[in-house]
Amino acid sequence: MLDIIWGLKTTAIFDVWSLEHLLNGLSIGAGVLIFNHKNLGQIFSTLNDRLFPGRLINIIKRKYDLILILFLAYFWESFEHYLETGLAGQRVVDWFYGVEFWPNRLLADPLLLVLGYLIVKKWSQLVWPARAFSMIWLFFNIFIFPHSMYLQKLLGS
Repeated sequence: MLDIIWGLKTTAIFDVWSLEHLLNGLSIGAGVLIFNHKNLGQIFSTLNDRLFPGRLINIIKRKYDLILILFLAYFWESFEHYLETGLAGQRVVDWFYGVEFWPNRLLADPLLLVLGYLIVKKWSQLVWPARAFSMIWLFFNIFIFPHSMYLQKLLGS
């Protein structure tokens, strides 16, 4: 039963790449906060405060943040699916080491990005350490390890 929760990406909801999705959520969440604060701030500053009280503006901004994060998450998951199925050639298919389990792709990974966004809203100082760790993670997993599930297999899952 635990194999469906943690294990290889082809059969489990969470895998070692779930950590990378959380880290990306911190980084992307910070970017979304800045982007939406800048753009939505300009829009709402031109509107009358009586039309949109401060609390309503914050709710609208939060919804736009979540919409943009989920759009980016599902855009990446769609692109990743095409890479896993051969869009960029057999070498890339071999590195991806199988097609991701649908609850992992459609539920866990996007929700981990949202969790990263929620964390960065509270602790913004974690953005740069998360980005640094993410770059190190990507370097090792892409250029050193033979395939994306190598670390997962080393951990015995």
